[in-house]
Amino acid sequence: MGALVSREQYTKVLFYLDIARGEGAQLVTGGEPFRPEGCDGALIVRPTVFTGVEGGMRIAQEEVFGPVLSVLSFRDEAEAVEIASATEYGLAGSVFTNDLRRAHRVAAALEVGYVWLNDSSRHFVGAPFGGVKSSGLGREECLEELLGFTETQAVHVSFMD
Repeated sequence: MGALVSREQYTKVLFYLDIARGEGAQLVTGGEPFRPEGCDGALIVRPTVFTGVEGGMRIAQEEVFGPVLSVLSFRDEAEAVEIASATEYGLAGSVFTNDLRRAHRVAAALEVGYVWLNDSSRHFVGAPFGGVKSSGLGREECLEELLGFTETQAVHVSFMD
């Protein structure tokens, strides 16, 4: 875990921590600014874990983009997929299981643009990365991204007799 990208993002993450507490999520660890020795200006928030999170809480519904983990409980695979997809965002998700068939079934059911199986956060050059729903438009780190920076022109010629 490192410093957040800007003061605005740092403030946003701290704001979400307050919201989570206010909505009844239980703080397990972290949840406060951290100033390592020699890093006085660093914008760091300790890695944070909340339990008791319900699907309707903002911490579960919105993209925090900080070192924050929200733990939600579910009864079965269908409910897990329902909870994970019941948000307007869909950047990425992870599925952890020893059952490869289940992993692929759940990955296909999730409404996200990128799924890791038994992993998280690695990116591979050439593999399209990007979200669905309100989590972005298009894909990065692939040919589609490169083509997005090109300008093409079509010329239609009609021959007259």
